[in-house]
Amino acid sequence: MTDFQTKLNNYADIILRIGVHLQQGQTLIVNADLDAADLARLVVKRAYELGAARVKVFWTDDIATRHHFDLAPDAAFLEEPKWSAAEKMELVESGAASVTIKSSDPDLLRGVAKERIVNAEKAARGANTKYREYVQAFRFSWCLATAPSEGWAAKVFPDAPKEEQVSLLWDAIFRMVRADQPDPIAAWEHHLAELKRRADYLNAKAYKMLHYTSEGTDLSIELPEGHVWLGGRKTNDQGIAFVPNLPTEEVYTAPLANGVNGTVRSKKPLSYGGNIIDNFSFTFENGRIADWSAEQGAETLQGLIEMDEGSHYLGEVALVPFDSPISNSNLLFYKTIFDENASCHLAIGSAYAACVEGGGKLSREELKARGLNNSLAHTDFMVGSKDLTIRGIAKDGAEELVFKDGNWAI
Repeated sequence: MTDFQTKLNNYADIILRIGVHLQQGQTLIVNADLDAADLARLVVKRAYELGAARVKVFWTDDIATRHHFDLAPDAAFLEEPKWSAAEKMELVESGAASVTIKSSDPDLLRGVAKERIVNAEKAARGANTKYREYVQAFRFSWCLATAPSEGWAAKVFPDAPKEEQVSLLWDAIFRMVRADQPDPIAAWEHHLAELKRRADYLNAKAYKMLHYTSEGTDLSIELPEGHVWLGGRKTNDQGIAFVPNLPTEEVYTAPLANGVNGTVRSKKPLSYGGNIIDNFSFTFENGRIADWSAEQGAETLQGLIEMDEGSHYLGEVALVPFDSPISNSNLLFYKTIFDENASCHLAIGSAYAACVEGGGKLSREELKARGLNNSLAHTDFMVGSKDLTIRGIAKDGAEELVFKDGNWAI
């Protein structure tokens, strides 16, 4: 067995045992790009070996997707894919777990009209509203992972020989998901315990507010009463612990939707809708985006902000040390699942229901009353840097350093 094959096998095992924590007799959904076929097929095989009752695979393809965006009539981007949403809802409501393996080119939709991208996003998210609510309430086990494609690898390693780019990206992914460790499962257990320790500390503190300062950023974020910090593992409705993102370095909660004030500047490019948004900033007043700018991808960013009323507000506050494995790799991955885990980040759009006490059992209206934002959107953008300071402010006004020079101070 080659070293590559050992790491690939480890990765599939991590996805199933740490990621979705697959149970004996459970159904598994696998959503995968065609460029991720080798890993997806291995996940299918390993899932059956671990006792899966059924594995249902849904394939996507960059080339077919681009043809659709270039050639389909405008009306096609307004049609909600309810048939697809209904099938997945039927599966998860019957107890299925879900794995998604993404490998698409970050520049896939470059040059596509903004309206087509926005309409397609709205239609897909509208059809999947209930599914997204289940995802954000952790009603079932789900996991997001990645595999290289030629387009993505060329974006990450533009100066490497073409024949080496995919291998270089595989090596980087294996390191970030700990598939290169002698005992990957044990390595993950140690890491998850550390994330839980951070989350437990923040939950005990129950800060009223966080204050962010760095070059271009002076932002105050109020936190809801009864907010909950999460990190690493989540627990679904059946009491099964799972890890939604591979990799993950974050500890996060939800902001009070109308309690965000000040200005924040991005520190890394954002890949959204197949386009790059870079050097952008937001100014918030009583939670709502009052002003914004972007040096690159302004039209794309405008489409995101204007998706609905909720996309004018924040839904997530996530803390990630600058001294993290992904940050220390000095690579820009152009995929949120990696870049958000190299940097403290915020998210435009909906909040995770589990970020307030008892939130998983609350209706959308009840969550709104608790101060959580709701939107079709949920898009992370990176704000962490080596000069970032974050202060936690208690209910009595006492302040404590949470981050200093971009890293944990607690």
